[in-house]
Amino acid sequence: MIYSFRNSGFRDPETGVYNQTYFMEVFNREWHRHIRDHQSLALLYLCPHIHETVKQPHLLEFFMKQVQEAILRTTDLVARLNNNSFALGLFNIDEEGTQVVLQRIEDKIAQFNLEYGKKHTSHVDYELAGYTCTPERDLSIELIFKDVEKLTHELELEKDHHIELRHMQ
Repeated sequence: MIYSFRNSGFRDPETGVYNQTYFMEVFNREWHRHIRDHQSLALLYLCPHIHETVKQPHLLEFFMKQVQEAILRTTDLVARLNNNSFALGLFNIDEEGTQVVLQRIEDKIAQFNLEYGKKHTSHVDYELAGYTCTPERDLSIELIFKDVEKLTHELELEKDHHIELRHMQ
């Protein structure tokens, strides 16, 4: 990806998705709007197991493009949190709608792995964890981030289960 100074303030230069600072600003704003409008939202963490090599310098970028294509709605956000994880903010969505998005993401990743597997002898493993909730004034925004991160770590320890969605009470 060619670096763009126009997007340097809010985009991750390696993947093209939003950076953590921009994501947190938007998620915080949406959280408060959802409190006011009594709407639900979802926070997802995606942790692909990709180790960039000289032979595959843009693999993470191509992988994340597939994930972005699965989201479809322009109001939802994908951002890089660190080297190993991405956050997805899905706004004005219920648990059923979030399940649909999770299935689309899983299908896109399966398609990506199928194409990638034809050229290489490996595939990309991942964990995808999330919570849906209806924000309220007495519910801490930090709590949803901690719970999603904890759920992601739990999934890392499981061998045959890599996707989990829960509802925050």
